[in-house]
Amino acid sequence: MNYINVIERYHEHRAGVQDMVASILTGIAEPCLMDDPTAQHKAMQSLAKLYRFVDLLYILDASGMQTSDNITSPYWKHAIEDGKSKDRSQRPYFIQARANSQITVTDPYLSNASRKLCITAVIKIHDSHTQTTGYLVLDVDLAKIIEFLMGDSSRSRFQPLFKSIYALIVLGLFSVVAVLLYSAFTDLATLFQAGHTLEAIQLKPFSVIIFITLALAIFDLGKTILEEEVLMQKDILRHSSTRRTITRFIAAILIAVSIEALMLMFKGALNNGAETLQGVWMMLTAVGLLVGLGLYVYCGARAEAILLGLRK
Repeated sequence: MNYINVIERYHEHRAGVQDMVASILTGIAEPCLMDDPTAQHKAMQSLAKLYRFVDLLYILDASGMQTSDNITSPYWKHAIEDGKSKDRSQRPYFIQARANSQITVTDPYLSNASRKLCITAVIKIHDSHTQTTGYLVLDVDLAKIIEFLMGDSSRSRFQPLFKSIYALIVLGLFSVVAVLLYSAFTDLATLFQAGHTLEAIQLKPFSVIIFITLALAIFDLGKTILEEEVLMQKDILRHSSTRRTITRFIAAILIAVSIEALMLMFKGALNNGAETLQGVWMMLTAVGLLVGLGLYVYCGARAEAILLGLRK
């Protein structure tokens, strides 16, 4: 999980997240939950069925002592100790809730229970005389609620499949790199064998360099895909993420094209200039790619800055 992206998204959609959590808490806040474990579990099951981002529910009395078990979602994946009879009176969310007449929603923090970023919502429970009898506390997985609000939950379920396919593609690219390197070093080894003409000795290194250059470009492409699509948590809605991937991909191509252009020029110099013109055109192509990449990066950065400015 990329915590930076999650926190940035939270600040962009803070009002929507807090309103969503507050509405959920309001919908289940009933005095009967205070001393009825069956109703508490039933409420959590109902919430988990509708909202997969709800992680934990428990009850505090008026003094901040936990009077219920930690009731987790059926989809909960972490072991958790029983919190009943624990004193929560010094927890920031309880201090805020006690001084606040409205629903309290905390800022993001790392949960000790789930080990993920979460927010906690607290609502007061009153009796028939409007006296505070306790507090209903709800922990929410921050990343999942943001996915829910942005309509991104379905895509996240396919992430393991996407990563597996990308990993297979990277494995195929690295296999091609191994074949190219084998060919390069095989040709290199033949240079040290007797019986070659002077012309063959002069031209043979170029084929070796071409194989190694192709291997370098393909390896860099595979490394980029591995890092961007498999190892990193990529935010596809962030323009900078897409721009970084394209920049690295084009940079790998630029390196390969530039080296190939130099090889053609050197080869042309040794072979009466036959390939020099092709080398010049290839170098101009590399320059065009570099200029285009620079314009793309500049315009993309400017567009993202404008969009971020409009959201503020």
